[in-house]
Amino acid sequence: MKAEKEITQKIARDAGISVLLYLAPIVLMFTAFYITGYQPWAGGSGLPFKVPGFLDAVFKNLSSWGLPVIVLAIGVIEFLAGMYENKWTKNESTLDIICFIVPKIVVRPVVTYYSLQLLPQILPDAKGIFTWVPFWWAFLIIAVADDLTQYWYHRLHHQLPWLWRFHRTHHSAPYMGMAMASRQNIIYTIFFSQTYLTAALTFVGLGYAALFVKVIKSLIVTGAHSSIPWDKPFYTIKWLNPIGWVLERLISTPATHHAHHADSTDDGIGYYKGNFGNMFFLWDVIFGTGIITRKYPSSFGIKHYKEEEWYAQFLWPIFKSKKDGSELSAEGPMVGDEVRETIVEPIHLETRAAG
Repeated sequence: MKAEKEITQKIARDAGISVLLYLAPIVLMFTAFYITGYQPWAGGSGLPFKVPGFLDAVFKNLSSWGLPVIVLAIGVIEFLAGMYENKWTKNESTLDIICFIVPKIVVRPVVTYYSLQLLPQILPDAKGIFTWVPFWWAFLIIAVADDLTQYWYHRLHHQLPWLWRFHRTHHSAPYMGMAMASRQNIIYTIFFSQTYLTAALTFVGLGYAALFVKVIKSLIVTGAHSSIPWDKPFYTIKWLNPIGWVLERLISTPATHHAHHADSTDDGIGYYKGNFGNMFFLWDVIFGTGIITRKYPSSFGIKHYKEEEWYAQFLWPIFKSKKDGSELSAEGPMVGDEVRETIVEPIHLETRAAG
């Protein structure tokens, strides 16, 4: 009980700090306007670069059918790029493929389209009200708001027992790779903030910046799940070390995110108790929820994984597993033994850099 109380207190304290982080880019923007005397609301900001002709129609109709088309295209590209993992069983491959197809090619485009149809009816006077915000300021504000929100969404699914089973599917994969980057329970996906936020921001006139954040974030998150340790040269090549030091504290890399997916913390590398950052690892640095080792775990997944049926992992609690003792079964525990450590142990930032 004492440990759980400490976790609750830490969450409350960090939530207060988060409010300041949400406000910081907005305050900085208006401070810059005040100092320079710049008044962008006198004219629209638009894109700071020219859109290719074949995309012109899509971008002109971003707030209607354009954004859903782009979301669909990104989903198809990510799906095709991720289908290479060679450690699949039939159950694992079915789960990964469905988790790629349904959210990226069905759920997100459909939700985006209908959100853009519904918003004009709910907030008819809000359409395009923030088109005056300069592109790069909008990018900064949205990047912070979007990723900090996802950090909390992710963190709470690890630290609140009743939420864990909605996120468990992402951690059940016994391997890393782009193919499992979107491996999530459908409920976790539906309530995920980014799709709704992108649609809403597009409606109020910040679509270009929101889309840019979406693409950049997609590349970083996919790269962090990749089985290719693309960040390794930054640790092994001496003249790249300073860049690596900044990089690993700013964004998620294979080393830091693979640690989050490790099935154990016994080797001093795995750290499923933290490293919650999605695009920015910076949140873990600020809140002390991460470690940096510059090493890669030897095994991934959940120690007590029972290889539950793909439909139970994807559609729980609509469909439950038939595996005895599974967290996803009708009479199963809320949280398994290995994951319970994640919830009750205090969180701290620890750096264990190699060499």
